[in-house]
Amino acid sequence: MERITTLLNEITSITLEIETIYPEIYKFLEEDTLTLPFMEHPTINSEILFDYLESLKQLLLHHKETHLIYGNYGGRITTS
Repeated sequence: MERITTLLNEITSITLEIETIYPEIYKFLEEDTLTLPFMEHPTINSEILFDYLESLKQLLLHHKETHLIYGNYGGRITTS
């Protein structure tokens, strides 16, 4: 149960970061197939939460790499 709580906290944290700092990608979270269960009563476990957390991290990393580092984000160029 502790692992699930940790994963949920990390998911909440990265989702908040995306929502507040990168709102232009926040809209993609609702379209993510990981958030749309294919079963009527899906089972949520630590593996599923971990996979979802990793997909959020990849989404944010990709956005930073393609928009921030390369200067395609409103003229700002950052290296972190």
